[in-house]
Amino acid sequence: MAKENIELVRHGAAHLLAVAVQKLYPKTRFGVGPVVDNGFYYDMEVRGYDGKEVALGEAEMKKIEKQMKKMKAQGLKFVRKEMSIASAITMFKKLDQKYKVELLEDLKKKGTTRIQENKKTIKQENKKVTIYELGDFVDLCRGPHVASTKDIKIFKLQKLAGAYWRGNEKNKMLTRIYGLAFETEKEMEDYLHMQEEAERRDHRKLGKELELFLIDPVVGLGLPLWQPKGALVWQIIENYWHKEHLENGYDLVRSPHIGNRALWEKSGHWNFYSDSMYPPMEVTKTLEDVKKGRKGEGKAEEYLIKPMNCPFHVQIYKSRPWSYRDLPLRWAECGTVYRYEKSGEISGLTRVRGFTQDDAHIVCAESQVEAELKRVIKFIKKIFSTFGFKEYKIYLSLRDPKDKKKYAGNDKGWNFTEKVLEKVAKAEKLDYVKEEGEAAFYGPKLDFKIKDVLGREWQCSTLQFDFNLPERFGMVFKNSAGKEEQPYMLHRALFGSFERFIGLLIEHYAGAFPLWLSPVQVQIVPVGEAHKKICQDLSEKIKQVGARVFVDESDETVGYKIRKAEKDKVPYMVVIGDKEKDLKKVSVRERGSKGTYEIPVDKFLEKIVEEIGQKK
Repeated sequence: MAKENIELVRHGAAHLLAVAVQKLYPKTRFGVGPVVDNGFYYDMEVRGYDGKEVALGEAEMKKIEKQMKKMKAQGLKFVRKEMSIASAITMFKKLDQKYKVELLEDLKKKGTTRIQENKKTIKQENKKVTIYELGDFVDLCRGPHVASTKDIKIFKLQKLAGAYWRGNEKNKMLTRIYGLAFETEKEMEDYLHMQEEAERRDHRKLGKELELFLIDPVVGLGLPLWQPKGALVWQIIENYWHKEHLENGYDLVRSPHIGNRALWEKSGHWNFYSDSMYPPMEVTKTLEDVKKGRKGEGKAEEYLIKPMNCPFHVQIYKSRPWSYRDLPLRWAECGTVYRYEKSGEISGLTRVRGFTQDDAHIVCAESQVEAELKRVIKFIKKIFSTFGFKEYKIYLSLRDPKDKKKYAGNDKGWNFTEKVLEKVAKAEKLDYVKEEGEAAFYGPKLDFKIKDVLGREWQCSTLQFDFNLPERFGMVFKNSAGKEEQPYMLHRALFGSFERFIGLLIEHYAGAFPLWLSPVQVQIVPVGEAHKKICQDLSEKIKQVGARVFVDESDETVGYKIRKAEKDKVPYMVVIGDKEKDLKKVSVRERGSKGTYEIPVDKFLEKIVEEIGQKK
């Protein structure tokens, strides 16, 4: 089925959901019910016959779905009507549908129901709107729709959630009912299977089970705490990152977590990025001063926690003069930044308030730009390959030509940087999609989105081309003619952030990391007390070849220790009993295998060393 047709079916299913809810809970007030990937949802304030709010659960969901199927079979017609905004407001007021009335009032005053400032308005020149009737249900809807409920194929109610009306935390929390809709039973079954697999791989669930990280509300939402195993995985990745950067001609720099307000004003973040930044802190006062209402020392001075690292790297550049012979400069930093996120949008490691970017900035002359861009693209591809990612999509993010106020800089600079970035993408034979309006405020970029084992996209690497910060900060170098010239600046992150990348790795591998990334690579299980010394001897041999090993000397049974190692997704298990006491051969069980095999100790050590080295 064509995409536009299945979207009509899903749109119709959202209305069918509302009809069923209204039948069961007649006083319900309805918000909006759009189509989303694979289905639909409807936000509503559910109220029963007595007008009291009803909290829905699994039993109610089943009842609503049964009612939907019953009404689908009736072949209810979608009836389109047109009326003036004033008439629609009057009608929805009589129906006690205050959320529809609010949307219509906005449409009347502003010409749009959208509340985001960055969305263009839709002018209602004729001051008319369309409504759709389906049985006794009336909805404000632009349409179009299928002819009747019999055209709605396979659907299923999926889950419940809470959603603030119009996404505003100050508004009422409504009940959001999600549903799925497909053309065939097979499509539904395939999707549900993928969802089950996604739940099994959920990094939030596995992070807890494998003791990798945790989120503690006492510490703060969106601020992950890394447990020993998770911190070790992070360190392994960071060690690899440092090694690769040093071998690829980068120098390392470091910067503080906070910076003076003047820095952020000069960089443009204060004006163009303020909706993602936290408010300033006054650093001429102590907490004690504030608690006691005392004045601070000297002139007030404000700092902000950093949302990006780039202004600090610019200031390092500004600390001394540079020649064309010094360029390009490649400076890298694993720097922790902090960005505003609504509490309702925070999720595991993928949406956090504090995260560590694997950041780098390349300062280069115009003649070096293309070569440096190509060099970064090759670096990104190498990183993806090393971590086992073969599929990814690339998006060329450009400025919105109809809303230039959101961006710093002039047309000349934007036209040049966009043109060069696209030229390089073509030269490197990248299969990219253009996205207008998705550029950074200071320049265009290439975003690389990795496809995981389930085919889901994850935003990771980014390569951004900036002419604005060099101009704002007066960055210059002496060219070959001895004259001052402004350089260009490339911003790039390979992982995007350590948090998101590790979340991706957990889900991609379902927690069963490749050997080189596993926090414990070999787990040794002694059969009895008499075998513990032999296990420690083997442990030392394994450590000497650079592998990570753990000897489970707990008082639990051998069977329990084996099951625990399997649950912890340890790549290799070695059980030591009387047969292995001379340490000539060992009995090895590989992750995912029910059987064991015997192998000489020296061959086993060679095997794991080779596997770690090849990063299989």
